[in-house]
Amino acid sequence: LHLIGTPFRLSVWKILSEIPYGKTMTYGDIAQRLAQERGLPRLSARAVGSAVARNPISLIIPCHRVVRRDGDLAGYRWGEARKRYLLDQEAQLGHAP
Repeated sequence: LHLIGTPFRLSVWKILSEIPYGKTMTYGDIAQRLAQERGLPRLSARAVGSAVARNPISLIIPCHRVVRRDGDLAGYRWGEARKRYLLDQEAQLGHAP
């Protein structure tokens, strides 16, 4: 795959692709990881959310695995019900496909 995006978006999408099947990360977790990688004191979770929302291939780069710090599912381009369904399916299977 050849993704086209800003360097920031590409770095967010790379992290999304590394989230294990059946696991989740928060927007803040991703922001913190990127800040550490870039030597920054902090990075905005909202900026991460914006990059996640622009994921062009969400079934391959699993953006449904990103949740809010409080566990809320937050936004998902195809609706919260579909996001919940995908997360539930992964949890039930309990292993990588």
